[in-house]
Amino acid sequence: MKYEVFNKELNLINDINIRNNAKIILDNLPDYFYTIPAASTGKYHPLFANSLHGLVKHTKVAVFFANTLFGIYKFDNHTKDIIIVSLLIHDGLKKGFIEEKYTRFDHPLLIGELLDNIKDKLTLSDLDIELIRKNVASHMGRWNTSEYSDITLPIPTTVTEKFVHMCDYLASRKQINFEFDEFTNLIE
Repeated sequence: MKYEVFNKELNLINDINIRNNAKIILDNLPDYFYTIPAASTGKYHPLFANSLHGLVKHTKVAVFFANTLFGIYKFDNHTKDIIIVSLLIHDGLKKGFIEEKYTRFDHPLLIGELLDNIKDKLTLSDLDIELIRKNVASHMGRWNTSEYSDITLPIPTTVTEKFVHMCDYLASRKQINFEFDEFTNLIE
């Protein structure tokens, strides 16, 4: 199972149903997600994320920041679970459904398509699917336009959308450094 690389992060999800659905979604992400660097060019992510399994490492660090910040942002357990799922999958289609050479600008919207495609496999409520979709769709924050695309991504407006964006943003700062073991587990 592809999701097993995220066992530690999945175990942060309190609701067993939400955790099991996260596993299903993670297993439906393309294989490349589990091996590629976080960025095509290496310009926008720290060194640890610009190597083999870099996107997985970036994702783990985003969840680490969320779990750390849960200590000062008082979300209920259900909201925390939805945030973690959103972060686990936010870059899951970074290079499209079939791996393309460069990052797809619309990758935050593609996750919504994936959720639609596998909805019959999921037991999440429609509301939870919509919350995850919106959290992921807006995770780029103010970087919601591109000279290479006619698409305008949504700006985060809710507290959870802003929180997901913030965790992704922090995980992409070039100045941070995290260590990982040979199995891509974050060393804390």
